[in-house]
Amino acid sequence: MTSSNSNHPDTNHLSYRDAGVDIDAGDRLVENIKPLAKRTLRSEVLTGIGGFGALFEISKQYRNPVLVSGTDGVGTKLKLAFQLNRHDTIGIDLVAMSVNDILVQGAEPLFFLDYFACGKLNVETATQVVGGIAKGCELAGCALIGGETAEMPGMYPHDEYDLAGFAVGAVEKDQIISGASIKAGDCVLGIASSGAHSNGYSLIRKIIENSRADLSMDFHDQTLADAIMAPTRIYVKPVLALIKKFPVKGLAHITGGGLVENVPRILPDSLTAVLQKDTWRMPPLFQWLQQQGNVEDAEMARVFNCGIGMIVVVAPEHGADALDSLRANGETAWQIGEIKPRMTNQAATVLV
Repeated sequence: MTSSNSNHPDTNHLSYRDAGVDIDAGDRLVENIKPLAKRTLRSEVLTGIGGFGALFEISKQYRNPVLVSGTDGVGTKLKLAFQLNRHDTIGIDLVAMSVNDILVQGAEPLFFLDYFACGKLNVETATQVVGGIAKGCELAGCALIGGETAEMPGMYPHDEYDLAGFAVGAVEKDQIISGASIKAGDCVLGIASSGAHSNGYSLIRKIIENSRADLSMDFHDQTLADAIMAPTRIYVKPVLALIKKFPVKGLAHITGGGLVENVPRILPDSLTAVLQKDTWRMPPLFQWLQQQGNVEDAEMARVFNCGIGMIVVVAPEHGADALDSLRANGETAWQIGEIKPRMTNQAATVLV
């Protein structure tokens, strides 16, 4: 939300480098954004929206902090947001993709910045998007301290935009979660997803197109559009609470690549995660996608989270209590597998 033109220091969520930019629209957007961002402020924020750069002081509660950063977008889920004219939750997706990624190292998200690019600024749409970003930051406990809105005529179709985000968190150096301590016998917990999150939408859109699905149809007490556009779940607060109670050995955010490609990223080469598919029920959305798209099981596991948005690895003696902690903090979670020695030519994650 920093300006690229010093002649307009108050309209600081808009780039004015291109000719024909509506300055009044930028002013209105900034006035809409300021109260949204204010709700996300933390005590460490020294200067937020309004300058060329935002200042954030690392809290004295950290003895030897390591900064952890992550950046991401929301992929082609944006295409459905345009089609459905739904812009109020896509910002939650944006925040979730970055804060969940830095969470897996044990980091507490501290602040977030966004980048919103369009051909012609629509103040109402941009306000809805940033409102979702602010809501995501509230859910993650991090401050929305800046960003940029760029108008680039001719770059984007009418009423379309692109979106990216950047999060920074901190973790004590001796408390970084890397997966290095995972060993055979450890238990694997799965935390439920809220839907497809922000991955697999190229396939989802193809299935919708080929099946000619009516997105307004009733689908398990909501519309199909509601199920498909459900915002990505943000796991920060429940998982940070878990980390304070138990020695968590590994965390994996299940994004593109699904369970089979994300869980191996935290495992030592000598180990495999054996996951039992019957320990959780694949949500109706994924069942519908598989049926309508005639998608094979292996492809479902590679493309989608299939109902598991975050993996937690703990010692077996902590499994039951860890589940209780997650559930007490509002999550649906199950023990879905076990870490075992990896045999020659065996995959690093096996679904049985």
